[in-house]
Amino acid sequence: MTVGGMTNLSVTIIGGGIGGLALAHGLRRAGVRVGVYERTHERTDWLQGYRIHISPAGAHALHDCLPPPNWQEFLAAATSGGGFGFLTDRATALLAFDESEINRPGAPETDRHYGIGRIPLRAALLSGLDDSLRLGKTFIRYESADDRVTAHFADGTTATADVLIGADGANSAVRAQLLPHAHRVDTGVLTIAGRNPHAAALAPVLSARANIVIPRSRGSLFTAVESGQAIWGYSDAATRFPIDVTGYDGPALRTLVRSRIGSWSPAFHALIQESDPATINAFNVKSASPVTPWPTTRVTLLGDAIHNMTPMAGIGANTALRDAALLTRELTAAATPIAALHRYEAAMLDYGFQAVRRSLRNARQSATSSYLGRAAFRSTLRATAAIPPIRHAMARALGR
Repeated sequence: MTVGGMTNLSVTIIGGGIGGLALAHGLRRAGVRVGVYERTHERTDWLQGYRIHISPAGAHALHDCLPPPNWQEFLAAATSGGGFGFLTDRATALLAFDESEINRPGAPETDRHYGIGRIPLRAALLSGLDDSLRLGKTFIRYESADDRVTAHFADGTTATADVLIGADGANSAVRAQLLPHAHRVDTGVLTIAGRNPHAAALAPVLSARANIVIPRSRGSLFTAVESGQAIWGYSDAATRFPIDVTGYDGPALRTLVRSRIGSWSPAFHALIQESDPATINAFNVKSASPVTPWPTTRVTLLGDAIHNMTPMAGIGANTALRDAALLTRELTAAATPIAALHRYEAAMLDYGFQAVRRSLRNARQSATSSYLGRAAFRSTLRATAAIPPIRHAMARALGR
């Protein structure tokens, strides 16, 4: 068949994450031959991660890529979220939005905000891809010759196609070969995250919606609810911790967080103390450094492989989905792969690194700002809550 003037187009996708799987669906729907190569051995191996916010932009992209049954599976697993709030360390609201403010009543399915766990989202993305998915394939390198790209894997096998897409995450091996100068940098923020399996037993403000806690002094706390569990992440400047705590076990990290929120509301102490220690971990937050345009070849990158960002804006997954939808459109419309990838890269680098900068700003503002900076931000939130037009505009803009 012919796709956008290209006959029998074939694409190799390295990585079976959110963006790579969405791209695979989009291209398959357009008649493109696709192979997805994922290093994990079983469909159930990829169980890490927590709740994902899908914005209207992400929902549009997901809907454009997925076959109708997969879209319905996504809707069945997703929730509307129940609202979003900014709290003080005393668990009082600085600014809170209810569900009707965030999602306009009667809005189309593709113009709504959703919350979904990584595991059910990936399940919806995996459905129907058995004949395209190759598990246990660790990418090593690629070679380009005669307008074809060959991927080499650790088990000695290869895959050859017209185009190769690196969707292999923040530590992308495809990026390391294509753009060896592109690196991730340490943001200076350290996050300790965990899960409390008893969300219903927590204070209502923590069991009904997502929140960001902006205390008077140091650090910040994110909370959300997913499948009856409360998830949380405490962030602060890494330099404010006495030593490197990334090697601490769950009980030690739980004790450490409680010691750092000593004067906070008992509601937050209950959230942390009753968390399963096996789910608590610490990590240094990293972000992609800026990348300038490069000469377009038949190899390109998608999602975290190129514009990895902090989780503090809730837009990483949505940006990867936007990549997948855009790349699908370009590859199925252009006369040549090079023309398609050039147009994709020009647009993706623009909006992708805008998102990187925004998430980095949020990370530094919420976790490392000064006492005066926090006071100003808290005052701004209170003022926004009192001015309906500004409040409504902010509600609509969340996560976009």
